[in-house]
Amino acid sequence: MKLSKMLFAVILLSIPVLSTAQQKEKVLKAIEETSNFAAFTLLDEIGKSKCDYNLTEGKWYEYEPPWHTGQVINALVESYKITKNKKYLDEAIRAGNWWVSLLITDHPKLKGMLNAIHGDGNDNIIFATVSDGTPGLFNLYKATGDKKYAEVATSAGKWMLENMYVPEHGVFYDAVDPKSGEVLKENSPFWPDKKEQTLYDVSRPNNEGSLFKDMYEFTKNGEYKKVFIDLCESLIQKQDQYGLWMDFTPNHKSEGTFHPRFNLWYAESLIEGFDLTGDRRYLEAAAKTLRTYLKAMRKDGTFFYVNYIDGRYNENSVTGSATAFCGILAIRLVKNGFNEFKDSIELSAKWILNNRFSADHPDPNLRGSVIDTRTRSRQGKIWLTQRDVGTSFGLRFLCDYYNYKFN
Repeated sequence: MKLSKMLFAVILLSIPVLSTAQQKEKVLKAIEETSNFAAFTLLDEIGKSKCDYNLTEGKWYEYEPPWHTGQVINALVESYKITKNKKYLDEAIRAGNWWVSLLITDHPKLKGMLNAIHGDGNDNIIFATVSDGTPGLFNLYKATGDKKYAEVATSAGKWMLENMYVPEHGVFYDAVDPKSGEVLKENSPFWPDKKEQTLYDVSRPNNEGSLFKDMYEFTKNGEYKKVFIDLCESLIQKQDQYGLWMDFTPNHKSEGTFHPRFNLWYAESLIEGFDLTGDRRYLEAAAKTLRTYLKAMRKDGTFFYVNYIDGRYNENSVTGSATAFCGILAIRLVKNGFNEFKDSIELSAKWILNNRFSADHPDPNLRGSVIDTRTRSRQGKIWLTQRDVGTSFGLRFLCDYYNYKFN
């Protein structure tokens, strides 16, 4: 027994302990490698995200490009703030210019809205495709001083407020027909086979991206502030005992599964609500969400795509973006006194740093990206993809972690 303890002590002493300067350099290198992938591989020739990379075919497939491109923009702007690498900002600008080019100017009903088609079998304009793509645009405006990025995002938000809001229920309708300009109020494209649909099937609180908070801060229009706070209140009212919003897609209440990021978006908007109002109820609700997600996270930091409320999970898809997003929220909550999440920040950091494709990977379409896989069966074959969200959320987390740890 004594010999075993001595050997264990020798092994521990042989493990190199990085100094703070070495740790800082390691994180900075990861930021640069991940930024290089996001800026120079992930964005296509016109500035939009290529989205999903099919690993068996070696081909890229689009999936909700406005949303995914907005995430890449947000991450690259954050990277630029740390690295001061102008090329990252230049690529974010190129992506931002593509995003604002989607502004609809010639449709009698949709003028001022964004042509944010979801794709992947859903050919409608989706509220969250716009709203959760906008943080990157407001961030880009702040970094460049060019108002067009914030103006287009505000224009789309104004259209949605005027045409899609159901204030008495604290929700926005989800979808708009891009041809007719009609808001879909009876049948949701997310539930094509569901015969009888209720309000919650065709609408959601849709507060991800905190669009109306950003609109308020940009325009100083108090109406937008009220809408944002009302949506935060709606989230408080509709949150369940698990800290989730199981009444809304892409959670599946009947199956008992929750989406790996959806509830975290709402929690993030609640933290934004606290920043605006100082109301700690919003922080408590966000913390409640994060606790459920951390229970679903494996001990090594791995987060799988399919998780059940009862604790079961499927191991077929690894969702690095969820590990990163949990870390992003944990940092913000720790800064506001929730020290229970300190260890989870380090767990997310360890996982993201260890689970990236190497910068010299044989496949140039993977170099420097953060692992985020999705396995599905499509058209009679296995559809195995590496998704861009691992990189966009992973890069955001690395930047937040760098500032949290070293600044």
